[in-house]
Amino acid sequence: MANILVIVDELKLQKDLRISLEREGFLVTSASGGEQGVEIAKKEKPDLIILDLALPLLNGFDVTKTLRAHKDTEAIPIILLSSSSDVTDRIVALELGADDYLTKPFSPRELAARIKARLREVHRKMETKDNLLRWGDLVIMKESYTVSLADQPLNLTVKEFELLVLFVSNPYQVFSREYLIQKVWGSLSSSGTRALDVHISHLRNKLKPLGPVLDSVRGVGYTFTHRHKN
Repeated sequence: MANILVIVDELKLQKDLRISLEREGFLVTSASGGEQGVEIAKKEKPDLIILDLALPLLNGFDVTKTLRAHKDTEAIPIILLSSSSDVTDRIVALELGADDYLTKPFSPRELAARIKARLREVHRKMETKDNLLRWGDLVIMKESYTVSLADQPLNLTVKEFELLVLFVSNPYQVFSREYLIQKVWGSLSSSGTRALDVHISHLRNKLKPLGPVLDSVRGVGYTFTHRHKN
């Protein structure tokens, strides 16, 4: 369940939002002022923030700027609520970093739909990020099984690719030879041992521009040291 932070000073609206959002299956945390809302956001890192523009002291614009300037809250989606339909306010809100702007009065179903749309966007971005591995000039796209080094395609076999993804995803971790063979080839055998040695050798040659990143650990196996040329 997504955790929604509602920063609204009007108690009736705050209550109505809690009821409607909990009915949709969201977890809801509330704050009655901008400063309190910022502190809760930094501490709890909610999945999305609903923010009233007309807050006392620290208004919605100020809260948005503050949240976008802090590393722990800069990527949290923000939906601004406002009684103003002035296009200038909408533009300012979006330029400051708000993700959406909803004019009061609004339908609870519309708000829920907008929340779900924003959360889907976040999920897609996370999937895209999870699909990509990068180290220096090395870029790995896991879904498409493609690798580039210094903007040039790097031709790897499937087994070389699987080994590289495992190493780059777990820098400095020492993998035993037995683990690597079982993980990539699926079973332990003398042929698997020879195949591992050959694939490691090929990978080292193909990764030479990065420096000596694949190290042997005597009596154990291999590790990706993440040393790269500056």
